[in-house]
Amino acid sequence: MEKIKLAVVFGGKSSEYLISLHSAASIIKNIPNDKFDVTLVGITEEGKWLYFPGNVEEIDNNSWFENPNCCEMILSPNATLKGFVKLNKDNTFETLTIDCVFPVLHGKNGEDGTIQGLCEIAGIPFVGCDTLSSAVCMDKEFTHIVCESAGIKTAPFMSVINEKTLDIKALYEDAVNKLSLPIFIKPANAGSSHGISKIRSYEEFEAGLKLGFKHDKKVILEKTIEGFEIGCAVLGNDEIQVGEVDEIEMYHDFFDYEEKYHSTTSKIHCPARISDDLKKEAKVMAAHIYKALRCSGMTRVDMFLTPNNEIILNEVNTIPGLTSVSRYPSMVRVGLGMGYTELIEELVNLAINR
Repeated sequence: MEKIKLAVVFGGKSSEYLISLHSAASIIKNIPNDKFDVTLVGITEEGKWLYFPGNVEEIDNNSWFENPNCCEMILSPNATLKGFVKLNKDNTFETLTIDCVFPVLHGKNGEDGTIQGLCEIAGIPFVGCDTLSSAVCMDKEFTHIVCESAGIKTAPFMSVINEKTLDIKALYEDAVNKLSLPIFIKPANAGSSHGISKIRSYEEFEAGLKLGFKHDKKVILEKTIEGFEIGCAVLGNDEIQVGEVDEIEMYHDFFDYEEKYHSTTSKIHCPARISDDLKKEAKVMAAHIYKALRCSGMTRVDMFLTPNNEIILNEVNTIPGLTSVSRYPSMVRVGLGMGYTELIEELVNLAINR
């Protein structure tokens, strides 16, 4: 059987660059070499695309781009080529035909439809959601709009564009009137909780807006939902599977970057410590959200469970963390009995057969 030519693309111009490296390293370690012919393509923090011929450890410790055998790579928009152009150091070039791209790129330029659009132009199948659903899921305002129109419960919110005419005091008064304190301020297009603040006063509101606008020109003001966060891993194209429901036990105001990747005080429970009926309800809601947003391949759906046992959408992640200890692989393993290597194979198959 001929091997599938798989390009794993990692790194990228994103605040989640380092997380991408760790996810990519885990994926590469678990790709079955008897079934895949793997090409590694790294994107530096400056946005330079490089062919990487080194080992996984160089990716994990962020020294990969220093490998002397790296050379420039270009994803060709020529759909008849379906691959990359490798610019060798001796000024020659060669073309590398690819059957599937696995974009292990978290956050901007990875989950927002940009890399997906490039792959669609190039005519190459790729793992994860398509261009439209990636863009909609990345933008928290549009996620709210689409899901609310589908009858899905979301937190009350307001969206704000960073404009010179923005009256912060008037906005604060309007937000408190509509949402009440405390309020979450979130960049509309950012991941890993970068730029998020929980505010309880005007001074915090002003600082929170400033922080949020460092990450995006649009921010979301969101009513605080009492309760705790649960999540579901969803997998599939037309026919979907939902993994186990997990639960985040935490002691801070929210599940910030430090807690997501270092778990200094928080703990993930998989399965979640909730009733079977609530788990079933969460899975049904996750599937509804997945379909409403026209997702395909994979998505992690994060929700809140309130003290009244009401389930409310938090956000969706179209390229969730994929290290061997990340939430998504764990939910798939516990709920679907699918190991890490099997998950990789399934994601590639879903991409090729979409």
